[in-house]
Amino acid sequence: MPLAGVHPAAGHQPAVPAVGELAPDFELVNQYGEPVRLSALRGRNVAVVFFPFAFSGICTGELCEIRDNLALLEESGTTVLGISVDSKFAQRAYAEKEGYTFDLLADFWPHGAVAEQYGVFDPDSGMAQRGTFIIDADGTVRYVVVNPRGQARDFAGYRAALAGLAGN
Repeated sequence: MPLAGVHPAAGHQPAVPAVGELAPDFELVNQYGEPVRLSALRGRNVAVVFFPFAFSGICTGELCEIRDNLALLEESGTTVLGISVDSKFAQRAYAEKEGYTFDLLADFWPHGAVAEQYGVFDPDSGMAQRGTFIIDADGTVRYVVVNPRGQARDFAGYRAALAGLAGN
């Protein structure tokens, strides 16, 4: 049972933003301690990729697939923001070890607040679920997938969503 006061709406998990809704704005620091605000990226597509923890097996596989296909994302005008509840220090070590050149954002404190805002925070385990939100240049959610614990995302879904944005 969550402790009262740990999360503003203890016992209530906000809904996952639906396709067609304006993406909730947020600001977090990246692996270098630089602030990154979602609304400042308007004019570009953004892939917001929540992952449970740095250095974990499935997460590393998923983020390496993004790393290895980053040119595809960049060609579609898409900025990638990876988000977990890890600190900026852990995010930096993780990015350096795996060669990630995209931003890894620290949803560290208040713990998981942005993941909670997106309806993907698991208060029982203290981590984000595997939620992916592709947001168009106007800030509207165009693709959503939330995978159960232990199930990796399929990169083909990203490709299809980005192809759909290119057709608009």
